[in-house]
Amino acid sequence: MQNNSSLLRTYYIYIITNKNRTVHYTGVKNNLSRRLNEHQENITLHKKTFAARYNVCYLVHFETFSWIQDAIARKKAIKGWTRAKKLELIRSTNPKMEFLVL
Repeated sequence: MQNNSSLLRTYYIYIITNKNRTVHYTGVKNNLSRRLNEHQENITLHKKTFAARYNVCYLVHFETFSWIQDAIARKKAIKGWTRAKKLELIRSTNPKMEFLVL
């Protein structure tokens, strides 16, 4: 019998921005640190991704989930929000919109 704790995973929804905090990208991943590095690599390698086009790689908000379905649903909800509502969410946990470090 397998231990249930070994089956638990953590999933993240995250919002990253550019240096001037004018563009926001919302994503979901199970390894946030690795994903942030991938966004940075895309910028460095000039890949044609949203992150590369807008230099989006600075973490300003994240949330954790135990179930991928919940994380995906939250990401989809946030992506449908207005810019003002997204900023309100970010500022609810990060009032100065500082770049977060993991």
